[in-house]
Amino acid sequence: MSDAPLVEMRNISKTFGAVKALQNVNFEVMPAEIVGLVGDNAAGKSTLMKILSGAYVADQGEIWMNGNKVHISNPVDSRNLGIEMLYQNFALAGNINIYQNIYLGRELTRNYLGGLFKILDKKMMADRSYELISRLKIDVHRVTKRVKELSGGQQQSVAIARVIAFNAQLIIMDEPTANLGIKEVGRLLDLIRRLKDQGISVIFISHRLDDIFSVGDRVIVLKRGKRIGMRQTKETTEKEVVRLIVGGEQEEEDS
Repeated sequence: MSDAPLVEMRNISKTFGAVKALQNVNFEVMPAEIVGLVGDNAAGKSTLMKILSGAYVADQGEIWMNGNKVHISNPVDSRNLGIEMLYQNFALAGNINIYQNIYLGRELTRNYLGGLFKILDKKMMADRSYELISRLKIDVHRVTKRVKELSGGQQQSVAIARVIAFNAQLIIMDEPTANLGIKEVGRLLDLIRRLKDQGISVIFISHRLDDIFSVGDRVIVLKRGKRIGMRQTKETTEKEVVRLIVGGEQEEEDS
């Protein structure tokens, strides 16, 4: 793992009217690292990640990526930097098939009639989608299957494959195991480990600490819009992290 952060958020603040959602929050993720982001309701987790993914713009603070200061004012900026956020609804189109979802809005085309027209290259999209799904060892055997016929876990895997297809360096997952059964949780955690093996970083927002401890390298705790602690998962326990979440004693000084 590199010594330099893939992404570093410095002194991020955000208010909504009188509500201070974030107050001088620092957050970092290293290349090929899995970071758990935890805290009680209204801790600021989703707000911080929406700033990183371009849904919100911070009132104050800086974002750096690969050692360079970047400006993220919308989701396109974030996506162009290789940052993708997966929400709980997966944002898939159920009536079309897997490969069409993977390339939705970014379809591959080929020349027709000597370049007079361009038509969709369905075979290329299907072949590349199958190669991607095979590489990630996703439990789907036909990329021509309609998404609405898949289980919740399979749909989530397709959503992950879609962002990987376009060179994501960092994937933000918001409560990814919340609506999955035990077997599908296990498959998803295995997939997250494979993403790390392929050099992709993951931010894992969850209330389920056992899932974070199963795959995470570090866990960062927010409370009432402030960062109050960070732990290496190998050097702490779920009980200690719960103490931070509930007790809320701030261990880190504001910058």
